[in-house]
Amino acid sequence: MSQNTDRISIQVGLSGYSFKIQTADEVRTSPWMSAERIFSTPEFLQRYDKVEISVFTPKVTLVPDQFHDDSDTARMLRPVADVAMNDEVSSVHVPEFGASLVYSNNIGETLSRAVSETVLERDGNKSLPLPEMYFMLRSVLDLQDYNKILASYMDGILYLVIAQGRSLMLCNSFQAPDFTTAQYFIFLALKNLQLNPEVSTICFRTPLSEEDEMSLYRYFKNVELV
Repeated sequence: MSQNTDRISIQVGLSGYSFKIQTADEVRTSPWMSAERIFSTPEFLQRYDKVEISVFTPKVTLVPDQFHDDSDTARMLRPVADVAMNDEVSSVHVPEFGASLVYSNNIGETLSRAVSETVLERDGNKSLPLPEMYFMLRSVLDLQDYNKILASYMDGILYLVIAQGRSLMLCNSFQAPDFTTAQYFIFLALKNLQLNPEVSTICFRTPLSEEDEMSLYRYFKNVELV
């Protein structure tokens, strides 16, 4: 098997986790699973060429490289996120957009740390849990359409990244206690950016119920799960 073809991607939220396994032969996804099943998940006892751990945290902000100060990340995050004094704040570079994502995983971090300790790469290395928004930013440019709309919805929060071509137009999260509210923020963002959903595809990194998917199809050209 060629290098990095055996990959597991794990999404971790307050209510549990799910995972996707990609090998040379197949792609396999799990349903959303409760936290107590973590130590009995057989897929977590294997080792992989690549392990990605995504944390659903809204405590994020994207800072252009010229304004980023890695020695004072908390100062950059506090004006835009509910960050407690004892929250650990870090940053990760997003080269696609010449910026760094400043974040805190102090929301559901106990489960993400347990996943990091349990699911290892082949050489025994642990993977650093990173925000869901980081993986969205790293993958949005891979979408085929010129209008690139990528969303995740979990634990009452909508995560939304929108790009046109290779230009980032929006990167934000919204409190949305139900999917109807999440759709409101999606359409508000598209209206503000003057994007027409009728000629656009919206992609989700989280599962959609049949009802929610059909609701989106009323407005969008296509709806895809990635």
